[in-house]
Amino acid sequence: MPTPPERRTRWTDAELMREEFPPPKWAVPGLLAEGLNLLAGAPKLGKSWLSLGFGADIANGDPVLGSIDVERGPVLYCALEDTGRRLQRRRRQMLAAGGRAAPLLTLETACPTMTAGGEQLLIDWLEENPHARLVIIDTYEKMRGSDAPGMSAYAGDYAAASRFKRLADHYSVPFLLIHHVRKQGAEDWQNLVSGTAGLTGAVDATLVLERGRGQADGVLHVTGRDVEEADYAMLFDAQAGAWTKLDGPASDHTVSNTRADILRLLREHGPLKPARIAEALQLVPNTVRQTCKRMQEAGQLQVDREGTYSAPE
Repeated sequence: MPTPPERRTRWTDAELMREEFPPPKWAVPGLLAEGLNLLAGAPKLGKSWLSLGFGADIANGDPVLGSIDVERGPVLYCALEDTGRRLQRRRRQMLAAGGRAAPLLTLETACPTMTAGGEQLLIDWLEENPHARLVIIDTYEKMRGSDAPGMSAYAGDYAAASRFKRLADHYSVPFLLIHHVRKQGAEDWQNLVSGTAGLTGAVDATLVLERGRGQADGVLHVTGRDVEEADYAMLFDAQAGAWTKLDGPASDHTVSNTRADILRLLREHGPLKPARIAEALQLVPNTVRQTCKRMQEAGQLQVDREGTYSAPE
């Protein structure tokens, strides 16, 4: 790797407060920042469609997920579990549905592991594309390389991810590693990522794509050092191979139609009692009372001492 630019690493407290740091570079504002990002999801859920969509949209400067404005620039998409024929079929499917050709998108289907020449391949592309906006590795496992003998699983995961992070930090380019989730599942989505905490501890942001409920085909969970923790409900258009973000809180789209109607009403009109909710939505009052109680128990609604319900902030 080229010699990194000289970077200050020590300040007095007063000096630190006077320092002016450049803002982080975003591939997708509010979602993918410079540094190392990890996207995990179950097989066949649409991770590769999502990441390919990121790449094509950013390479063209088109809105990501149908609504997030991005800056146009070169993107490298390493589709290491695909063939050229399969990638061509996917891109033709996207173009037939109204997508645009992406001259700034580079597609790669074969990379050595990071310890066997893969790092140099990424360096060469980054050197040739000084204005790169994103590097996608699909999948991380295909390129991570083997652990050193005697290394613990935690240390191995941390070291493997750190190889990508060094490049991301050196070139100030967002990297996105595509990964899998645990087969056994977990209550907390942050514990769904396959591997040890060494992997999630080494990355700057973790994104998990889960199968959706209600009106949403998927929910994208996001947390990280430079991103605010958030959940996004999304729809998947199988014909176009495209994910789009739904407006409003994810909880409005992942509940039943009745619960979604109650949430929308309370967000628009403010706190109401069940009788008023039933009247406004033309529903049976007893059904609304029971539904509101269950929603409150599930954390989907708040209730005061007088029995007035409101949507969570």
